[in-house]
Amino acid sequence: MSEHNGDGIGVEQIMQLIPHRYPFLLVDRVLSYDKGERITAIKNVSFNEPQFMGHFPNHPVMPGVMIVEAMAQAAGVLTQLSRDGQADDAMFYLVKVDKAKFSQVVVPGDQMVMECSIKKVIKNMTLYVGKTTVNGKVAAQAEFLCAEKSK
Repeated sequence: MSEHNGDGIGVEQIMQLIPHRYPFLLVDRVLSYDKGERITAIKNVSFNEPQFMGHFPNHPVMPGVMIVEAMAQAAGVLTQLSRDGQADDAMFYLVKVDKAKFSQVVVPGDQMVMECSIKKVIKNMTLYVGKTTVNGKVAAQAEFLCAEKSK
């Protein structure tokens, strides 16, 4: 059963759930989620983002590592929503990325739809599976492991 909050969860609430801030907050809105299971979130890609000054100046392309980071941030939002946002004394770190595959470029003007689900929980670590689509086509996918550490 998906949980919804009207039109989703906006950036103000997302900033209450994860510590990332401009220019590194890469989740704009949560569309839906199932506590402890999966999340669907979006990132609107804009030419004004700082990575495009150097990647690449005459042909701006969203770096693959930033797409993976965006999926990891969406997964972090899922973890916090699953805990009702009650992990103020912990930080979550991306510790491993596997099976990363990039199928198409992401450019300014695109909207990344990130779907992440929990594959396995091992003590203080969670293994997620993520997929990012643009216009219904897969742009990237990966498995990533995040570890929780006390502040």
